[in-house]
This record gives sequence, C-alpha cells and structure tokens, in this order.
Amino acid sequence: MRVLIADDDPQILRALRITLTARGYEVTVASDGRAALDAATRTHPDIVVLDLGMPGLTGVEVIEALRGWTQVPILVVSGRTESWDKVEALDAGADDYVTKPFAADELLARIRALGRRAPTAPETPVVEFGDVVVDLASRVVTRAGQTVRLTPTEWRLLEVLLRHPGRLVTRETLLTEVWGPQYTTDTGYLRLYLSQLRKKLEPEPGSPRFLLTEAGMGYRFAPDPGDGN
Repeated sequence: MRVLIADDDPQILRALRITLTARGYEVTVASDGRAALDAATRTHPDIVVLDLGMPGLTGVEVIEALRGWTQVPILVVSGRTESWDKVEALDAGADDYVTKPFAADELLARIRALGRRAPTAPETPVVEFGDVVVDLASRVVTRAGQTVRLTPTEWRLLEVLLRHPGRLVTRETLLTEVWGPQYTTDTGYLRLYLSQLRKKLEPEPGSPRFLLTEAGMGYRFAPDPGDGN
C-alpha cells in the first residue's frame, strides 16, 4: 500500500517514513503543499497523511485540490487542536484527524482503517472530451491547446459533473455542492452556468454532446466514446 506523507517537519517525515516502511508500506514524502500535490498525481497513493500548516499551499488547500479528482482517504495529522480547524479540514474532504503529539500505534490503526476504504480503481487527474482537456489537480482547462478561463463557480460545477462520468447528478446535488444547501431551489443558477460552460467547452453549445440536460432531474457528463471511460 502506497502512503504519501506531507509535513514540513523533517523529524516527523523521517519518523513516519521509518515506521511505515518497516511495516511494509511504500512511502513517499513531501515537505510542502505544492510538492504534496505533485507527488499525489505522480504516485497515486492509497492513503494521504497530511499536516495542515505547510508552506506553499495549506493542508486545507491540498485537500480541496485532491478532492477535485480523487477520493483517496486523507488522514490529517496536525498540531492544531481547535475544533474549527478540525471542522474545516473535515468539511474540505479529509476522512480523519489526529492531533500531534500522537501515539504511533493509534496512527497505524487509523491508517489501517482508512486503507480498507481506499479506492480500488485507478484514478486520474486528467479528463479529456472532444478537444477539451481538464486537469483536475492543477485546475487547468484547455481547448484545442488553448487555455480556457473559467470562473470559480463554473469550475466547481464542471468539477462535480466530471467526478461522476455518465451518471445523473441531480439539480439539488449540484446546487448544494456548488452554492450551498440554502440554494437547492434556485435552478436558474444551474441553467445560467451550464449555458456558460457549454459556450466555452462544447463544439455546438446549442446541441451539447458532453454536458447534457436530463429534463426535470439534473445534468450528466457524457464522456467521449473514444476516451476509454
């Protein structure tokens, strides 16, 4: 099992690497947030062990970026003890939270528990359809080789659809994930932003091939038949 450990404390990195390697884990380490994302896209870990207070990108920003393309279990190991820090990390997509200092046997038990939930299918941060390439890890969209500028709301909406290829995503789900639970009846937002996305990404926005409407229910991302999805 591959474990990615991201922490800016070299002593913790060394200690965890030795402990986990001795128990048969394949360990990759990173000392800042950007390096953690690069390592995740390169090694596709089965579990991520992550500190919150890292340079470059914070732990929460790393969690949010990872959740754009992978459901890998994320265990936060942090010296922050305030409840709001834990809530922020868990709301961003972390699966568990351990406060420093920690007992090695407890950490190992939590890693084993998360390992039983690790995705079995390989995941990729890059989605291609038509002449569009979406890098979910770096949050970059290109069309025919040219960068496409998306607003934060357009990006979040596209991200949710791409994470569920071929599956209906209800209007309520999209509104909740993109705008929040208080907006579940504001379907006009969806029509507006889907129209904008189609203008930027579809060959013929008026007759979409990839970002489809399911009348009365929601929307669906239809992968390109030639992309293997």
